[in-house]
Amino acid sequence: MNIEWDKLGFQFLPARSNIRFSYKDGKWDEGKLCTSNEITLSIASNCMHYGQAAFEGLKAFCCKDGKVRIFRPLENARRLNSTIEYLMMPQFSEKKFVEAVKKVVKDNIDYVPPYGTGGSLYIRPVIIGTTPQIGISAATEYELIIMVMPVGPYYKGGIKPVKAMIHDDVDRAAPRGTGHIKTAGNYAASLYPTSLAQKAGCAVMLFLDPKNHELVEEFGSSNFFAITADGKYVTPDSPSILPSITNKSLMQIAKDLDIQVERRAVSKTELETFAEVGACGTAVIITPIGEIIHHEKVYRYDQENIGPVSKKLYDRMTGIQYGRIADEHNWMEEL
Repeated sequence: MNIEWDKLGFQFLPARSNIRFSYKDGKWDEGKLCTSNEITLSIASNCMHYGQAAFEGLKAFCCKDGKVRIFRPLENARRLNSTIEYLMMPQFSEKKFVEAVKKVVKDNIDYVPPYGTGGSLYIRPVIIGTTPQIGISAATEYELIIMVMPVGPYYKGGIKPVKAMIHDDVDRAAPRGTGHIKTAGNYAASLYPTSLAQKAGCAVMLFLDPKNHELVEEFGSSNFFAITADGKYVTPDSPSILPSITNKSLMQIAKDLDIQVERRAVSKTELETFAEVGACGTAVIITPIGEIIHHEKVYRYDQENIGPVSKKLYDRMTGIQYGRIADEHNWMEEL
């Protein structure tokens, strides 16, 4: 293994192992560590025809004291079960999920980027329906695979502001949520509009509500938040968006810093009044938005630096994750 830690990006890099669980005859097995990065599926597997699949994303960090800790794995276990319940998949024990995450991280401990490099070990659980069938119904057999890989920043250049573009053509795509069921959702619907954003020189697409195109929903890869002129943390409350664990954590951190939090409907007309706008999620933590384009209108924020409030939130979040700041809420799960 010869990894240049300071040159890591956010892409798949094979580690030593992954852990796999199989569901058959109404129960999950005990799971096993595998060194192969390949799977074998029937061409009629449910997941490939009817999309019966879901995934999660979380991270492990090498902290200042040299210990490796995982950020809020129980929250991911709960969100995964919320998702798979809606997709008619069998529930997976939350306790077993956390134990499995710890086990695969331990087996790949030397792939966790060292403290000070700014990297982390990304953990990607994915569950798929594997039953060969062409009738439309839930599968009877499933695989849960938890893979890990060392990653660096999602966007190159650190936490510098990026451009975003508003998408409101709901006939072509929709946000990641699933109607009135708050689940981990699906990113496929955001691929086409994201390609449009990138062609326009923007890093991300910002979705509006599918009914009236008047309310801000979320970015294609992460949740939306903003800082008002009087210093409040505002984030949309909508049944269509991903229930982000990062956003949930940032709201708590904001309260810890005596920043008032408002989770509510956010009108697109408010975009011109916000002092700061950011995208937040597991992969990006916080990415500041310097500019939002909507047809002929452009909303501009600080295009050179992350805003002062967002910076406080970012520093507190990463401080907790890397063990530089006390973990008052017991979010970090030690191996």
